[in-house]
Amino acid sequence: MGDDMNYDLFNGDADGICALLQLRKAEPRDAVLITGVKRDINLMSKVSAEPGDNITVLDVSMDKNKDALQTSLTAGAAVFYVDHHFSGEIPKHENLIAIINEAPDVCTAALVNGYLAGRHLDWAVTGAFGDNLKETAHSLANGLDMSAQDLVSLEALGTYINYNGYGPAIADLHFDPKDLYLRLYAADGPLDFVHHSADFKKLSTGYGEDMAQAEALQPLHNNTTSAVFVLPNDAWARRVSGVYSNDLATENPDRAHAVLTLKDNGNYLVSVRAPMSNKSGAAELCMQFPTGGGRAGAAGINDLPASTLQDFIDTFEQAYCA
Repeated sequence: MGDDMNYDLFNGDADGICALLQLRKAEPRDAVLITGVKRDINLMSKVSAEPGDNITVLDVSMDKNKDALQTSLTAGAAVFYVDHHFSGEIPKHENLIAIINEAPDVCTAALVNGYLAGRHLDWAVTGAFGDNLKETAHSLANGLDMSAQDLVSLEALGTYINYNGYGPAIADLHFDPKDLYLRLYAADGPLDFVHHSADFKKLSTGYGEDMAQAEALQPLHNNTTSAVFVLPNDAWARRVSGVYSNDLATENPDRAHAVLTLKDNGNYLVSVRAPMSNKSGAAELCMQFPTGGGRAGAAGINDLPASTLQDFIDTFEQAYCA
């Protein structure tokens, strides 16, 4: 029996990392850590399970991992699965414990907190802040004896851990999420990390510098109903694009936004957000171009040829004109 393996699979964002921190602080175990950038969610396919293995999966959609989950269960592994994304039908299996809740005010760190009856509540609060669930974070924090200033520190840490996961490749990130998890685990808690770790300064400085570069960008096209921004082919731009799109949308709820990022091949990766006040038309717009698709409120184009840039801007402006 000595060969049984433990695997901890977790999303590389704040919610996934803070969920695992709570679990392993409460129930320490040596495990193979499997994670990646925030968008890398097909984590179960990276495990070759054998009978007796223990697999913990945190903050990745069961629906997206269903085949690999079934393979692991069939192989005789025990799986503990906690998540708040769309799960599809949850398999009935004696080796599967699943805690799934898709409610909009819930995150994986909060679900793990419930499972552990609040044993590492400070990390749960940090994870909820990182997942942008501020009300959830504040209501969880009622159970902490903590000053308002300390709570601000947890919010900052959650934001920075989450931001660190953004980017198409590990090489673009400030920290490999696996390495960041281990550094956070070594701290006595989130406040100890904030006050005493040079890694916190690196996260904080990196976030601040990236945001300052983004805020200095001038729109390529701009009117009351639509705006187009172009990001350069730089690591900071690849890190910032998701958060930047969110900020633009939140600050200008009646305006549609397109954020284009220059790619190695000279073409553009395009992210389109419909106005917050009217979440429609984004998929329809993007599907007029090859490699385009998405949902009504948020869509994208994976490879927009540079030669069709003006055509895209004209079509985009027309789609959202008053």
